[in-house]
Amino acid sequence: MVKEQHYINTLYYQIEQTAKYCRYLGSQLFSKLNIGVSVEELVTLDTIFLHDELCQRDLAKLILKDRPATGRILSALEEKGYIVRNADTKNNRLVRKISITQSGEEILKSVTNVLKKYLEKIPHELSEEKIEEMKNNMREFRAILEKEVEMNI
Repeated sequence: MVKEQHYINTLYYQIEQTAKYCRYLGSQLFSKLNIGVSVEELVTLDTIFLHDELCQRDLAKLILKDRPATGRILSALEEKGYIVRNADTKNNRLVRKISITQSGEEILKSVTNVLKKYLEKIPHELSEEKIEEMKNNMREFRAILEKEVEMNI
């Protein structure tokens, strides 16, 4: 007798459920700590910090959001003074390149330090080696998925 494979026993489902817990934890922490930026804004700021001078389309691909959602996040960050968008050209087309401001760098550093204290407590039962192995496995799996997924961003 062959045991039937159910979706809830697949790797995809396990990752999806784990990601949901991570999002819930992030939302709860951000609310509890009254951080001043949302999880999406923090991810966007961090991505801009690491990839300065991105255009909105390239940023959207990196944060896996559609362009309208990315635009809303950028508008909120710009309103708060954390980023600036400057006119530039790319492939002979006018684009607005995004840069993080000094204020944006300060809030990013501040929020990262606060979150680090809380998030370091979570995986205390896992060794550093196990955590690094998990991160590497996730990167490898994500690279495989990127080849299969059609992104319309």
